[in-house]
Amino acid sequence: MPIGLFKGKPKGPKPIALALQGGGSHGAFEWGVLDRLLEEEDLEILAVTAASAGAMNAVCLAQGLLDGGRDGAKARLERFWKQVNRNGGRNVFGDSGVWTNAFAGKADWIKNTPGWRMAETLALSMSPYEFNPLNLNPLHDALEGEIDFAALRERSPIKLFISATAVRTSKAKVFRETELTARHIMASACLPQVFQAVEIDGEPYWDGGFLANPPLWPLFHDDTPDDILLVSLNPFVREETPKSPGEIMDRLNEITFNAALAAELRAIGFVQKLLDEGLLKDTARGRYRKMLMHAITADKALADLSLGSKFDTEWSFLTDLRERGRKAADEWLGHCLTQVGVSSSLDLKAGFP
Repeated sequence: MPIGLFKGKPKGPKPIALALQGGGSHGAFEWGVLDRLLEEEDLEILAVTAASAGAMNAVCLAQGLLDGGRDGAKARLERFWKQVNRNGGRNVFGDSGVWTNAFAGKADWIKNTPGWRMAETLALSMSPYEFNPLNLNPLHDALEGEIDFAALRERSPIKLFISATAVRTSKAKVFRETELTARHIMASACLPQVFQAVEIDGEPYWDGGFLANPPLWPLFHDDTPDDILLVSLNPFVREETPKSPGEIMDRLNEITFNAALAAELRAIGFVQKLLDEGLLKDTARGRYRKMLMHAITADKALADLSLGSKFDTEWSFLTDLRERGRKAADEWLGHCLTQVGVSSSLDLKAGFP
């Protein structure tokens, strides 16, 4: 089946590919976005590229669609996030027993005292090979309990592109639905400060968000829809300059985990400009494709949340994020659904977001 199958005005539901960013428990925002999109009969999700928490949502979406269509996907996503909540203190996003228990729920004035900062620095200086020598990772059990990876490898209803970072070569690795296991998702979500590297075929991997958060390039080289809807979890824009050590570190983390995505978006914008000006040729079997970009961003929806909240797995917090995601998706559908299959609703020439 040649690249470009989806070109032209589609009949029936509009095909779309999703790009899901990683961001710890803020992935529940993506849960809400998916929950709302699955209710929209005029859209059909045919491919997902994802990293970290986005990868968890991606395999839950695929498993649910495989088992029971749209309703099955909605139910599977809710079941998975309930599993995340049940892990409590040993949550799937990196509880070392030193990391979240020590820092969660403390008043800001306490966190800004010299004594607290010294304790925080000491805790963060510990390696997961030291504080978790048995390499316990509750994400494995959560995934194995919800996902039939053998079934997905054989007959996934959507194409999946899951990123991880190869530790030794510092290269982005993208795993496909035909090879996925729980370890591949664990690798995509492996923060090196809190989890030991996940080995796959002898290669150690860390979180995919370092180099591809999420990877967009696989959607250009495979037979996928021309429309890409990016769902981001890390704000690109912050109005205030961070000043405290914690705020500075939070913002550095956001910038770091957005860097690869920003570079890809700039490249896409450049290629689209050349295509628009006729300097590159867009053909069904050509190297370059006219992609239509859309986005539901975290810049407003999650701007009030700090890095520390990405480890919060309280059910009330997760459901609040879900509702934020549903609202953001509903607003996007109201403003941009008519542009799917027609034109980009994200203006890359004007900058992002």
